[in-house]
Amino acid sequence: MKIKWFGHSCFLLTAGDGTKVLMDPFKSDSHLNYKQVSEKVDLVTVSHEHADHNCTDALPGKPEIVKGSADKTIKGIKLRGINVLHDDVGGKKLGVNTVFCAVMDDVRICHLGDLGHRLSAAQLDSVGRVDVLLIPVGAVFTIDVETANVVCADIKPLIAIPMHYKTDRCQFLQWSAEDFAKDKSKVKRIAGSEIEITSNSLPAELEVVVLQYAD
Repeated sequence: MKIKWFGHSCFLLTAGDGTKVLMDPFKSDSHLNYKQVSEKVDLVTVSHEHADHNCTDALPGKPEIVKGSADKTIKGIKLRGINVLHDDVGGKKLGVNTVFCAVMDDVRICHLGDLGHRLSAAQLDSVGRVDVLLIPVGAVFTIDVETANVVCADIKPLIAIPMHYKTDRCQFLQWSAEDFAKDKSKVKRIAGSEIEITSNSLPAELEVVVLQYAD
């Protein structure tokens, strides 16, 4: 399978049979100056109803859109949505966020959306084993680097790909990918926006993969 990062929290997952899943498409604007995503896909997941995570109007065709708690198989993709919170005060400020876990080509991917807190034991159990973790690290409406490190240690993925962080196209966030990667022993910096991962190519221990946004 292939994982492509469009910027912010938006990823395209492409299975070996060509099935495409888009996660958290954003609306490009002055605060989020990435190229607007207009990819034709089969399935879209939306972690919460903010414009930088739920912009499905720009997508061609009629992809199936999944929001909130879910446990289903769509076009051969096993998908689970787990409702957590968007803040660390019981959801009183920002409400609910949905963590989405998908199994594609025997690789287990987890997208944390705008997670606002450390996961409970029950939530970790629902997430289960994770091969590839897509984790926010930039703070501002989501966890910061310090909490991201704790969450990553709790989930124990084999690959962690940071998202929702400060770049030259997104200046309002506090932390960068390098802030998350700097104390990790294994870091792979990709020159492009896409990486191919198979169940046989997974590392034996945590590896941070830093992608470039698509342009």
